Formats: sequence, structure tokens, C-alpha cells
Amino acid sequence: MFGRIAGRYDLMNTVMTGGIDRLWRRWTAAAALVPPGGLVLDVGTGTGDLALDIARRIDGARVVGLDYTAPMLARAPAKAARQGVADRVAWVRGDGQRLPFPDDAFDAVTSAFVLRNFADLHSAYAEMARVVRPGGRVVALELSPDSLPVWRPVFELYFRNIVPGLGRWLTGDPNAYTYLPASVAAFLGPDALAAVMRDAGLVPLPPRKLMLGSLVIHAGFKPRRADARATV
Repeated sequence: MFGRIAGRYDLMNTVMTGGIDRLWRRWTAAAALVPPGGLVLDVGTGTGDLALDIARRIDGARVVGLDYTAPMLARAPAKAARQGVADRVAWVRGDGQRLPFPDDAFDAVTSAFVLRNFADLHSAYAEMARVVRPGGRVVALELSPDSLPVWRPVFELYFRNIVPGLGRWLTGDPNAYTYLPASVAAFLGPDALAAVMRDAGLVPLPPRKLMLGSLVIHAGFKPRRADARATV
């Protein structure tokens, strides 16, 4: 499905969110606390927006953008060239549940709107925790089913009735965005996701809730040995 809509994916994100998705990605990049010159892995990078934001905003940062869908990934290099960061971003086709990188390879691992698409979220988090260095953060921007009760009916109305129609209109694919409401409803809230992070060996940080809880920046860090002893 992502391969079919790759050419209109960026446009759909802009229209669907009113362009505010750029701000969400900026906050996600900031939450990763990437050091100057750091090496970052962006999992499920798609057409590269979060990876490119990190490369532009963090002095000397180098980013590896990984995605499973070749047509999405194919659009990223041209965007990197237009933004002047092609020399600091590499693109890899791969599976987020079997990352092709050694242990402790990255200063941070990020993702945006990817967690809901993993067949095995525990395996994905175990892999992200494996490749991040001790002290480094794993940060994910994701939709959440736990929005505030006063906002939830509006959010669900938009995602169930309006977003699929926008998807049909903008992408020409009648089924492209019909999965989205169900995937959000079936996903984990912040507390349950924090438990997944703990199972992977990460220390969860307080989630940052956006859009009255319908969107969350989930963050955790890989403890150093001293940190690990302190949490026992």
C-alpha cells in the first residue's frame, strides 16, 4: 500500500495535518537529544522527512534512514539533495524488526508514525534498543487511542470519515487510508507502550502528549551500566 501511494504520500501528510506534522517531527528530533556530530538511525523513514529534519537541525549529525518499502525510500535522496544534506544522510532498505546494524551503533534511534505498522512491536523495540548506544535515546512519534474524552469523538470522526476520503481523492487509491482508524484504535496507549520499552531494556521517559493526547512522543533511553544498577 505504501508503495502505491509513495508519489502522493508527502502531499497527503501536509493536507491531512494542515502542515503541522512538520512541527511534530521537529519536536521529535529535539527529544532525541542528538549530540553534535552524532549518528542517528531513523526507522521506517519513508520519504525521509524526520531523517532530513535531524540532519538539518543538528550540527554535523549523520543520519541513516531505513525503510522496508522501496518506492517510498526512492524519493528520499532527491529531497536530501534539495535540502543540502545529501552528504550526511544514507538510505538503507531493510526490516525494522531485523536491523542490519551492529550493537550500540547509534547515538539515537527515531521513528515517526511507524510503530503501528510493526507485526511484532516487541521485536522492533528490542532491535532499536540493541543498536542504540548506552545513554542514547529511542524516540517515536505516534498516534494514540488515549486522547482526552472531550476530544476523542472529534478525532475519531475525522479519522474514520474524512481521512479515508482525502486519501482516495489525493492518492487515487480507494483503500490507501482505510486502515488508519483501525490501526489507531488497536494500538497501545502510553502506559502500555512504556511497558514494551521496559521489556526491551529501555528506561521510559514521561510521554509528551500532543493534540489533546491523540498524538504522543514516546521516549526512552538505554541505561549505562551504572544506570542499570540504579534501577534494580
